[in-house]
Amino acid sequence: MSVTVSVTVSVTVSVTVTQVRSDRLEALVELVRGAGVVALTGAGLSTDSGIPDYRGPGAPARRPITYQEFVSGAQAQRRYWARAHVGWSHLGSARPNDGHLALARLERLGLLSGLITQNVDGLHARAGSRRLVDLHGRVHDVVCLDCGEATCRGALQLRLDRLNPGWTQHAGVVRPDGDAEVDDTSAYVVASCERCGGRLKPDVVFFGENVPQDRVARCTAMVAAAEVLLVAGSSLTVMSGLRFVRQAVKAGTPVVIVNRGATRGDDLATLRIHAGCSETLRTLAARLPARVVST
Repeated sequence: MSVTVSVTVSVTVSVTVTQVRSDRLEALVELVRGAGVVALTGAGLSTDSGIPDYRGPGAPARRPITYQEFVSGAQAQRRYWARAHVGWSHLGSARPNDGHLALARLERLGLLSGLITQNVDGLHARAGSRRLVDLHGRVHDVVCLDCGEATCRGALQLRLDRLNPGWTQHAGVVRPDGDAEVDDTSAYVVASCERCGGRLKPDVVFFGENVPQDRVARCTAMVAAAEVLLVAGSSLTVMSGLRFVRQAVKAGTPVVIVNRGATRGDDLATLRIHAGCSETLRTLAARLPARVVST
């Protein structure tokens, strides 16, 4: 089955969620029903799972730790792990929402050929997505910077609990990367690698750190083969995501952006939907099976 969509002029269509469910949803359905869709998701997709957004409306200001800070010494690593210890108690228990489940359903229907996520929460995998690239890694994985040993974040959390009893009782605002606000971290005890005694780091891309080239290459290939690029819940502020929108536009591939706030890609979008990801993607996935079967 193939549906050809000709795009000669990029037109941004701003709609509310009510309009999406009526006249404008049809445009989205027509773009997606032809298969070959690649999705690019950001933190806005996970807000309905209880994980705050970075830059959405009402998001508090934050200064995430950079890679250079993290490797600068024990004090920075103690600050990071003390906060991440609290944050994991929330992030580790988060569950996929309707947006994650809808994208997994589109994959099972054969309509979604690939999924690139800027999120590190692992919720797409939990929802059942398989053609998935975690662009910035996952907080569920831990790597030793000295010997390269990879371990599970859940196991590390148990070790941190033993080293710092009662620490998770600290209250703090949790961020999309699992960081939480904790004022005093001076007494925190950091766990070291059980294999070599080295420095442990979550296997995620910190600010100031480059995305591995093989991962970028996989995503570039996905976008190159896409018939539609669907952006969901990303402000596209970070170039690691915006580059794929620019790639798609250069190739003449339609770009759909679903996001409540403004994005850096709005002027490049073929279809721009100002609405929540969960309700939009849930409605989209519900509309598509009958159309697939009847074609």
